[in-house]
Amino acid sequence: YLIIMWLALAFASAFLLGCYEVNKKISLNGNAVIPVLFLNTLISSLIFVPFIFLSFCTNVLDDTMFYVPRVSFEAHVAVFIKAVIVLSSWISGYFALKHLPLTITGPIKATQPVLTLVGAMVIFGERLNLYQWIGVLLSIASFYMLSSSGKKEGINFTHNKWIFFTIISIITGAMSGLYDKHLMGSMDVMTVQVWFNVYQCLIMLPILLLLWYPQRKKSTPFVWHWNIVFISVFLIIADWIYFYALSFPDSMISIVSMVRRSNVLVTFVAGAIFFHEKNLKSKAVDLFLVLLGMIFLYLGTK
Repeated sequence: YLIIMWLALAFASAFLLGCYEVNKKISLNGNAVIPVLFLNTLISSLIFVPFIFLSFCTNVLDDTMFYVPRVSFEAHVAVFIKAVIVLSSWISGYFALKHLPLTITGPIKATQPVLTLVGAMVIFGERLNLYQWIGVLLSIASFYMLSSSGKKEGINFTHNKWIFFTIISIITGAMSGLYDKHLMGSMDVMTVQVWFNVYQCLIMLPILLLLWYPQRKKSTPFVWHWNIVFISVFLIIADWIYFYALSFPDSMISIVSMVRRSNVLVTFVAGAIFFHEKNLKSKAVDLFLVLLGMIFLYLGTK
């Protein structure tokens, strides 16, 4: 029952993550990256401020899953480190998403759990069975097939800097996933989610004021989109469900991370319908391999 529970949570998180990616793509199209990212972190922080106030100054949230406990300075440092890792992943990922098709970035990011898996095996001693290994190998194969699909659109995986940015985003994202499993062993969901959002906003503020603002007239102008708000809302709900799934003692970060990447289905459909992206047939084969890999991983948990 517990395995079904944390797997169901992982799939729910994946769907919401797909909605988050679509709104992010809409917001970034022809827009300045840094202010969009800053506003995402600001809106997320503002959503969490009432929870901090109600937890610290009243008894309203006591004994509920939304209570934010007071934690040690060491715990805040640990969460701040997570904020730095995630922000590194987001900055590189946002720039890549702005310049690449969703039907390319989605399946590439779907291979991120392979890195998480290697780390989980080394750090947490997680072991995979035959089905799970088949799933991993299928995911790796899909990455190589995707590179040939990209060439049809003039995207050379070995020489395109936005592909390089995507890979940086994947590596730091995998680091974040492994660090999440470590944090969830000693902290509750709200502590991690609330404070890492607040710290991200505090880190982004000087980046916005010192790096982007003085150069704003020389780069892409910023345009407000209501989708920027939806980015934060979908991400907060997706992350809360994800952290809750990881809080189950028997949850496996390698499996949860892989399932979360089924969000590629949502982004792929959106790329076809809303952005009219090309070479969908060959990319659909790559996507099928990714999803087949996830099915094998799921079978391996039963």
